[in-house]
Amino acid sequence: MVENSAAVAQKKLAETCSAILYERDYAAQMLGIVLDEVGPGYARMHMNVRKDMVNGHDICHGGIIFTLADTTFAYSCNSRNLVTVASGCSIDFVNPGQLGDCLTAVAHERSLSGRTGIYDITVTNQNDTVIAHFRGRSHRIQGQVVPGLEIEL
Repeated sequence: MVENSAAVAQKKLAETCSAILYERDYAAQMLGIVLDEVGPGYARMHMNVRKDMVNGHDICHGGIIFTLADTTFAYSCNSRNLVTVASGCSIDFVNPGQLGDCLTAVAHERSLSGRTGIYDITVTNQNDTVIAHFRGRSHRIQGQVVPGLEIEL
C-alpha cells in the first residue's frame, strides 16, 4: 500500500519533533529509554530494566515503569509540533517488571478535541506480558516543539 503525501509528511514531522525532544530529554537518556517509532498521535519506546531500577521487592520500581509510560505519552502527544503537556494521568500495574526485562511502551491517541487529548499506553515485557496500563490526558499550550517547522505537502 502506498502512503499518501500528507501521511508521509505528518510522519516526518513527528519524527523530526521527537528527535529534537529526545536531544533535550535528559531523563529519558539517563534511564536508557529509546524511541523506536513515532507517528501522529502514536509512539513506541523501550528500555531495559537495570539493577538500579529494581526496588526492595526485587522488581522494577513502579516509578520507573510510570516514567517509561509517561515519556511515551509525551512523544505521542507532541508529535504534531504543538507543545503539549500532561493534565493528568493514571496507571494500573498488572504484572511486575523484572531485572533484565526489556519493557516496551506503546501509546495510542484515543481522542483529540480542541486543546485536549486522551492517550492509552500499554507497557509490556519481551514476552508480550502486560506490565501496566497507563492513561494520559493532555493539554496543548502555546508554542511549537520546533519553532517554525511546518508540514511540507
